[in-house]
Amino acid sequence: MQQIKHRTNEARTAATRAALIGAARTLFVEKGYGETGTPEIVAAANVTRGALYHHFADKADLFRAVVTAEAAALAEAIDRATIPVAAPRKALIEGTGAYFAAMTVPGRARLLLLDGPAVLGPQTMAELDRSQGGATLRQGLGEAMRRIDPEELDALADCLSAAFDRAALAIAGGADPAPYCAAITRLIDATIRTGRP
Repeated sequence: MQQIKHRTNEARTAATRAALIGAARTLFVEKGYGETGTPEIVAAANVTRGALYHHFADKADLFRAVVTAEAAALAEAIDRATIPVAAPRKALIEGTGAYFAAMTVPGRARLLLLDGPAVLGPQTMAELDRSQGGATLRQGLGEAMRRIDPEELDALADCLSAAFDRAALAIAGGADPAPYCAAITRLIDATIRTGRP
């Protein structure tokens, strides 16, 4: 009986946390981080203010949870597209398409590329990226290139990641994705070609 009660409490806790993250995501996308107040979030999530502060230290902590969930969903989409692909170059190209497709989810580009760095800072967002989709990019580049210094590989992945992000912002703003996919493919091809012995 105690075990069932424990599972029920865990499920209720998870549901409350998910409701807060979902409501906050909607409001952050609609209004922006600065214009969204915690009273609106708890009302939209249909929970108490105490529940918010039980799960999150403050609004910034809740925003971090929203952004982390977005980054995890993005990385999962890239992994789904690239894990079955054996050839490193093909995996990088498939990952490019998956990245751009996943970044078209309404609000994702704003959360990850605009508000995320503004609220949490560029360093925090860079660390989050390196632990999620950026790790996939670095791994793919490392597999496609031989004998590259690990520090140079890190820098190269950071530079290409910035190109991906700039393209994603343009696409989110309504630009045709095809030229950006072609441009990133050219960058990848030039990069891995020069990185081979």
